[in-house]
Amino acid sequence: MSKNYCPILGTLGYILSPDRTSVLMTHRIARKEDEQYGKYNGLGGHLEANEDVAAGMIREIREESSLEVTEMQLRGTVNWTGFGPHGEDWLGFIFLITGFRGTPLAQNEEGFLSWIPLKEFSRYPMWEGDRFFLPLVFDGDPRPFHGYMPYENAHPLSWSFTRL
Repeated sequence: MSKNYCPILGTLGYILSPDRTSVLMTHRIARKEDEQYGKYNGLGGHLEANEDVAAGMIREIREESSLEVTEMQLRGTVNWTGFGPHGEDWLGFIFLITGFRGTPLAQNEEGFLSWIPLKEFSRYPMWEGDRFFLPLVFDGDPRPFHGYMPYENAHPLSWSFTRL
């Protein structure tokens, strides 16, 4: 008998600069015990029980950067099985934020925020699996992607996705 699939629901957002050449990333260096310590990541987190995924993404962006989202698109979803520190499954809703008001914080409770040129993404430390789906976030294809990436021991085993 297989285990029930009960993923943790989360959001992950990539905020484009007004000139669309850079993306706001968090350099996670605030807590050494953080499983993402040292990595660069988009902004986001757990979905709360009383919100839809868009409201959850907007809340996370506000909490982590102080920016107010004015325009965003759902770029896709990723089903990460075995991803969490204890092998938890995650289902992530990936957004591209193309409009906002305000000035981002210099840092938050996770680390420092900085604008990373899109052309230099590959030079920064991030989750190994992010390199598979990030091109789909920024490729301009209007169709959302829906990916599956099983993990084991903090490494992706494979990657597949569907676009319709």
